[in-house]
Amino acid sequence: MREYAPFTARAVHIIRSIPRGKVATYGLVAAVAGSPLAARQVVRVLHALSRKERLPWHRVINSRGSISLPRGAGFERQRTLLRSEGVAVTATGSVDMRRHLWVPRIKVSL
Repeated sequence: MREYAPFTARAVHIIRSIPRGKVATYGLVAAVAGSPLAARQVVRVLHALSRKERLPWHRVINSRGSISLPRGAGFERQRTLLRSEGVAVTATGSVDMRRHLWVPRIKVSL
């Protein structure tokens, strides 16, 4: 992995750790990375590094358990990718969090 600020490096590691068929929220990624109030920073990490780091960006959703991207600007792509992994996503982008929320068993210290 390239050289990044500590929070960014931890967030990248955590996002990579989300298994197929599971989702995490921006806030969960931030909390596991050590900054529980940095959900917006996770959004920036995903925006800036998803392609470069080949991150499974589609597995990160909002705290309401739904896709944040607007229709016509990534919503359909994210829903399709999640469904292809077996995640039940409604037509409006909601995910059954009881079934698909990833509960990490790791403590990240990069």
